[in-house]
Amino acid sequence: MKKNSTTSAFFALVATCAWAQEQDSVKVNPLKEVVISDTKFAQRKEKSGKIIEVISAKDLAQKTGQSLATVLSQVTGVEINGNQSANGKNLGYYIRGGKNRQVLILIDGIPVTDASGISLEYDLRLLPVEQVESIEVMKGAASTLYGTGAATGVINITLKKGSKKEIEGNAYLNIGSNNTSNNKKYNGQDFNQGISVNGNYKKVNYFAGINSTETANMSQIASPNEAFTYEDDRFSRQNAIAKFGFKATEKLSLNFFGNYDRLKNGYDLTFDNTGFNDTAINTTTSEQVRFGFSPKYQYRKGEFILNSGFNKIVRDYTEFNSFSGTTDYSVYESRNVVLDGVNKYNINKEFAVILGVNYQFNDMLSETPFGNIENQSTKFNIIDGYSTLVYHFDFGLNLNAGGRLNNHSAYGNNFVYNFNPSYNFKTAFPLKLVASYSTAYITPSLYQLYSEYGNANVTPEKNATAEVGFETQLLSGKLKWDAVAFYRDQTNSIDFFYNPTTFESYYVNINGTNKAKGVETEMTYELTAKISLNANYTFTQVDKALDRLIPKHKANASLNYQPNSRTLFNVNYQYFDARKDVFFDGNTFGVTGVVLDSYQLVNCLAKYELVKGRLSIFATATNIFNETFVENIGYATRGRNFKVGLNFVL
Repeated sequence: MKKNSTTSAFFALVATCAWAQEQDSVKVNPLKEVVISDTKFAQRKEKSGKIIEVISAKDLAQKTGQSLATVLSQVTGVEINGNQSANGKNLGYYIRGGKNRQVLILIDGIPVTDASGISLEYDLRLLPVEQVESIEVMKGAASTLYGTGAATGVINITLKKGSKKEIEGNAYLNIGSNNTSNNKKYNGQDFNQGISVNGNYKKVNYFAGINSTETANMSQIASPNEAFTYEDDRFSRQNAIAKFGFKATEKLSLNFFGNYDRLKNGYDLTFDNTGFNDTAINTTTSEQVRFGFSPKYQYRKGEFILNSGFNKIVRDYTEFNSFSGTTDYSVYESRNVVLDGVNKYNINKEFAVILGVNYQFNDMLSETPFGNIENQSTKFNIIDGYSTLVYHFDFGLNLNAGGRLNNHSAYGNNFVYNFNPSYNFKTAFPLKLVASYSTAYITPSLYQLYSEYGNANVTPEKNATAEVGFETQLLSGKLKWDAVAFYRDQTNSIDFFYNPTTFESYYVNINGTNKAKGVETEMTYELTAKISLNANYTFTQVDKALDRLIPKHKANASLNYQPNSRTLFNVNYQYFDARKDVFFDGNTFGVTGVVLDSYQLVNCLAKYELVKGRLSIFATATNIFNETFVENIGYATRGRNFKVGLNFVL
């Protein structure tokens, strides 16, 4: 395995930034973008008290062929572990040293979760990136606006909707290889295809689409040597989505959505210290049904939004039990209901008050070889009231402050708050300074409370985050640069405990405070009208109790060359520092700590419009140098792979 030092990442980033020399370019002003994540209502970016990462439709077009997890893993301060492994591999979300349960995912402003999951996280594998319009990533504690789970970051995914035309269609097909670094089969093993129709007619807008993905030729687990090959773990996914909007009056709009998602894949189990149990009998299927209603009412001095959604997920597992020689079956089912009514009232041009009420209901049931759990006893509900005050002073100061009182059916009341000032200097170039102090909480999941490993005495985690940073533009708007330093305290952390004396395993709270700190910085430069450059670097340092699969240093750099309006070339570089992991021995139940080597990846994309605005083709090469690396101990990762595809607008 190739070993690299952080020095190579540093010089790669410096060399990237050294391209920043003033040349003719199209003027840009990123600070005039519109963001919604830090108030739930659209506002200009320079008035936001946060540095919010925005992945636009244009950005997604420059990342054609990548999965949603891979796209997100290139964002400053974000690590989506498993995005370079087999498609069926479960994903880990790491923002600012936090893990899955501390990252809240929204789809069209509505929180999504799997209430039967260990960490209540949403499975990003369910969502194809082709159905995504844009993404906002807001880092730091955000429980004041979003409630439990928003402790280290919020990922707000906006799905596509109706175009301005009366009717428009889109069809796409991608074919690629699916190899590890020691496998050289470059025939088609990765297929992704879909079709959609959308439009806008008088008072009605609509979007409907279907997607299908199938991959093979790769085992989830890594072979112990090149002479031995494990069986393929196939992955398939089907998606259907429909969105419908009706503008009832000039002030009132009604929006409805529904989607069905299904994925099935083979997987492998840890067996003992000689390797893994690898058999085609091990399969899992996840089915999700979501639907909801989001009306919006605008009046003279404000706006009211109701985000409501219902989510049901069923996961089943069929796995071979190597100890008994039989096949075990397990089923997990969860339901989640969200109602979030929020109103923004503008007292005047400078001062606005945001008031909201949030209701959530979660339940789960499971049937496993270890016993059954009925949803009558495994459920909880949450009712939150929250408020935020936003004030924009004429001389450049912005204030965002608020509080939230959470009432949990199992844990009673919990109060969180935030204070978030920012200042825009009125200079020759835009400069915004930001600072914030925010608290957050994470309630235990139903699994952590009621499963065979559950502990009804587990109590919520608590977090407090402080950050300071800046955002600016230089060279007539051609250069954008931002940086943030953060510090986070985490108390009452929930962890999994194994007692080697009694052989019992269960969830517990860890006494004491765990800390995380770091720096995030990003630079974007328009060298010319044809060449643009983006680079980011993340430094994250966490206490020992939190230090698993989190790279201390991580860097990304991307160069776009667009010789004309129909052609695009992109080269992307990624550096991942060494990470700590643990190997779990399924035979002895022992845990051994390991250190995973650092690694670097280079990828490229070429895209061309054969018929302007109608038909485009693309080709990608990923991990060009066929780097051998490990994301998780014992699991396989992708080597050099190629993909080609076309997109047709009807």
